[in-house]
Parts: sequence; structure tokens; C-alpha cells
Amino acid sequence: MSTSTDPMATAPILLRNDQDGIVTLTLNRAAQYNPLSADMLTSLQIELDDIAQNQALRVVVIAANGKAFCAGHDLKEMRVSEDRAAHRALFEQCGRMMLSINRLPQPVIARVNGIATAAGCQLVANCDLAVAVEDARFAVSGINLGLFCSTPAVALSRNLLRKQAMQMLLTGDFISAQQAQQFGLVNEVVPAVELESATHALAAKIASKPAHAVRIGKDMFYKQLPMDLADAYSYASDRMACNMDSYDAREGIDAFIQKRQPVWKDK
Repeated sequence: MSTSTDPMATAPILLRNDQDGIVTLTLNRAAQYNPLSADMLTSLQIELDDIAQNQALRVVVIAANGKAFCAGHDLKEMRVSEDRAAHRALFEQCGRMMLSINRLPQPVIARVNGIATAAGCQLVANCDLAVAVEDARFAVSGINLGLFCSTPAVALSRNLLRKQAMQMLLTGDFISAQQAQQFGLVNEVVPAVELESATHALAAKIASKPAHAVRIGKDMFYKQLPMDLADAYSYASDRMACNMDSYDAREGIDAFIQKRQPVWKDK
């Protein structure tokens, strides 16, 4: 299955593959380093909205073809107009897509095959998890063009320590995959030949967990982040109590006590 196509090319701009409850969305503009053009954002939004309605789908992987993961917004597209409203509309469209990733019931893993810059780095930061190749590099380089990466800063500042995020935003310098792992931007760094298998292994492990617990857990995680400590504990306590009411929670605890494998109802 694929989504809308770029009018300048015949190949689908975004590819989709569903297998064993894992959905892989692949950015497919390799020659342009997979920019987050308006068409790409629209295609991603359509697929994310569809995935959100399908409880049989358990994990989403965002991948890319070519040497780069994503080079951010299409700068040529941005310069077509000097209208502030048009630019705001593009950035708000991107923000809606990023929020959709956070609000998606399913966990989302970025499979980073190469450079991720500006809004491409934002996409990595915005995913729930990320696996990157050893030679991947990351930057929020808008400052080098006179454009502070304000929207990428939202996701970056929620993943990295404040001073690390500010250094990337103010210098535009690249960091290595190893630095990205140290900073908290990615979870795993692997050789290129292992990228697909390592990402699949992580996705399959998550897909094997009780779906209800994963859904309620992801939702809880993001909703408690902006709360103060007391409110966060109160909210988390309520979520755990609701979780305890589920068949799978009771089954999981009983199986542990009885020293047997659980039989999940919500697979």
C-alpha cells in the first residue's frame, strides 16, 4: 500500500508495508534526501490517521530509502512564497504530524539509515524510539541559513539535556550516532547491515507485549510529562488502577505467581 505521489515523480512519495502487526512507513525521495515537503507531510498524516484506527497494528517503524534519513523541510518549496501565513501553515502542518506520532496508540520507532537534519532530526527526536546506523549524523542546522530551528527545538529539548540541545541549535554542528545515543536522541547504534534486523527485533519485542498495556502506557507517558510531580503521581496512580482492571494485567500477575507463561487476551 502506498500514499499520494509527488507530481514531479512517478514513484510513490511514501511506501507502506504491514507485516505481523508491524507497519513500516518508508520515505521514498532518496535523490532529494527525503525532505518533509507538504506532500510528504500529507502522506505521513494520512497513514498515521489510518494506523491509529487499527488495533491489529502494534508498532510503527519510520524508515527511509537512500543514503539519508531525512534532510528536513524542502527549502526550495519554502522559498516559493514569502507569505508568512504560508510558511506558518507548513510548520503547523508539520507540528500536527509530529503530534500525531505522540498521540498514536502504537509506539513509533525511527530507523535511521543516514543523516537526519533540521526537521529530519526533529522527526527522530519525536519518535518514541530510534535505532541508527553507526555512520548516521544528526544536526539542527537552520542557524547556518539564518533560520533558528524553533520547531525542531520543541522535540529536541524534550529528548536531550538543555545545554546539549542548545549547543546543537546554536551551532548547527553535526553530532555522531554515538553522541546521539549518549545524548538520548537514539536508543541503539548498529552496523548498517544490522539496521533492519535490529529495528525489527525491537519492534517485534514490543509487539509481543499486551496491546492494552502498551497503549495505556504510551498515552500516560506523554500526558504526565508536563504535569507537576504531585499531579503526575495522581494521574499515574489512576492509570495503573485502570490497567489493573484489565484481563491481561490479572492474567500476567497470576501467571507470574503460578510460575507459568501468561496467555494474553489482548494480543
